[in-house]
Amino acid sequence: MAEISPGVRAALKSLPSVDDLLKAFPPENYRVTRPQVRSAVRAVLAEVRRQVLDGVDISDAGSVVRAAVRRRIESLARPRLRPVLNGTGVVLHTGLGRAPLSRHVLDRAFCSLSGYTNLELDLESGKRGERLDVVTDLFKALTPSEGVVVVNNNAAAVLLMLNTAADGKEVVVSRGQQIEIGGSFRMPDVIGKAGARLVEVGTTNRTHLSDYEKAISRQTGALLFVHTSNYRVEGFTKEVPLPDLAALAKKKRVPLLVDLGSGSLMDQPIPGLASEPSVTGVLKTGVDLASFSGDKLLGGPQAGIVVGRRRWLKHLHKNPLYRALRCDKVTLALLEQTLRTYVDAETWTPENLALRLLNRDREELRSQAEELLGRLSPEARQGGTIEVVESTVEAGSGSLPLVPIPSIALAISSPDASPDELTLRFRQAAHPVVGYVRRGQYYIDLKAIPLEKNDLLARTLEEVLAPASKGNPQKDQ
Repeated sequence: MAEISPGVRAALKSLPSVDDLLKAFPPENYRVTRPQVRSAVRAVLAEVRRQVLDGVDISDAGSVVRAAVRRRIESLARPRLRPVLNGTGVVLHTGLGRAPLSRHVLDRAFCSLSGYTNLELDLESGKRGERLDVVTDLFKALTPSEGVVVVNNNAAAVLLMLNTAADGKEVVVSRGQQIEIGGSFRMPDVIGKAGARLVEVGTTNRTHLSDYEKAISRQTGALLFVHTSNYRVEGFTKEVPLPDLAALAKKKRVPLLVDLGSGSLMDQPIPGLASEPSVTGVLKTGVDLASFSGDKLLGGPQAGIVVGRRRWLKHLHKNPLYRALRCDKVTLALLEQTLRTYVDAETWTPENLALRLLNRDREELRSQAEELLGRLSPEARQGGTIEVVESTVEAGSGSLPLVPIPSIALAISSPDASPDELTLRFRQAAHPVVGYVRRGQYYIDLKAIPLEKNDLLARTLEEVLAPASKGNPQKDQ
């Protein structure tokens, strides 16, 4: 082992002790825990010691250590979940939380959640209530459903339906509907976890009513129809219409379960552009149960919603699995306020932020871009080139696949930063912006950025571009 020189020894001796640093950074001053402070202190000391032993000349090592500990603790104190400006153009972006919630919905829900709330108490009778009463009447008003069951996501809803109807029995499903729903979760796996046995019928591209009829036996627990909301098969294809399948299920006395996926209350969530089977339309075909997501085209929080016949909804509610999958008061309060943004199944108010963003046209977005550029300082304009361009985006989260949605984007370039460097700088800004790189240029799409967020976006553009005009590019934070 090499002998440590006197200079290195002196530098190591000058480092503050763990105890001194713990006293210098009381956790209550930074809203972090004592173990977090201790871990930060030890990590910084270990790194500085390593640098000193490697021969790095660190003058005033004590100050260097204290500054590094402060930065690390302040980083720990920042919330991990932070507001982000979505410049990808994908309104229902899975990585950014899917459907955005408006301030109106959040404020109304907060009023219900602050302190205690009558989640399972009937204020009229004083007796124990049912938590789903919060949203049952709203779903019955907006759809032909005879009730509702709400769990934590649509995969859980499908699992609950299958386990209730077909535990220990067979589930008949078209081979072309055995989808993967993301994260390597596949429909055959969900069927197996529900305790049911998969019976495939038809082929990948064509399935006939007779295929289902031949597969039904005394062991059949349910027929499952999966709406392929996250992809489309085109060309020589055939899918059995739901009314025909519902009639067969009724004739054979087996339940028909439908996984709607995105779950729009309306036939055209983006009028004139995108069509989607509505919850009402599906229920009117005679299916027994249908499930869909709360945080996609509905525009609400993450939830798995099951609607349909009262008899089967009661069976779901009595299943012990429901207890493990049911939603808490926060989800139900947000879901209630989301449903109250609908006037009826075909009409929504601007407080439904997801639908408002999806339905903004290019003219509105172009006006937003012009208003935004008018806010920028000469320094920001000199720090980069910003061009307003037409773009095309998708709804996201497997909703409305293959439907190109017109939009407007800012194409940004800087002489002092590559597109990848701009990506990092915008992402690490005080108000993070997530955009994308295409054809060697950085883009911020305005489709998913509300007009009321223009001020934040302008400030971020100033933060990233104005320093570059002064020959002082922003450093990575």
